[in-house]
Amino acid sequence: MVKSAASGPKRLAPTDAEARAEAFQKSRDDRRFELKEDYVELIAELMAQEGEARQTDIARRLGVTQPTVAKMLKRLAEENLVTQRPYRGVFLTEEGQRLAAATKRRHDIVETLLLRLGVDPDTARKDAEGIEHHVSDRTLKAFELFLATR
Repeated sequence: MVKSAASGPKRLAPTDAEARAEAFQKSRDDRRFELKEDYVELIAELMAQEGEARQTDIARRLGVTQPTVAKMLKRLAEENLVTQRPYRGVFLTEEGQRLAAATKRRHDIVETLLLRLGVDPDTARKDAEGIEHHVSDRTLKAFELFLATR
């Protein structure tokens, strides 16, 4: 319910409530997908730097335990985003590589926009990390158009 100063509590119109429910559902879906994106983006980064991504490195960089990483890697493998090799590291599949590249692209666009708006580099990098997962394709396109004209 929304409270109106003059008339007390006011009920949302069904269309308002439906729109709000849709927005909440999108946010929940984004949060679930965000973790996958963080993992594949980090794995791609580690592969570029080290040639492979090891569970210990992933755990350290994300600040989580190795069992947490193992559980997530199992889910990513089931979704054909990563492969794991015994006594080696974790590697992205083609699908995982596409997801990592798309995530990095979104991050770069958001970070560039924030920098152009005058946000300091450290804050822009950190804020882009959160925003990149929730920005819609439509909004991302608007960011790109804005950046192209500036």
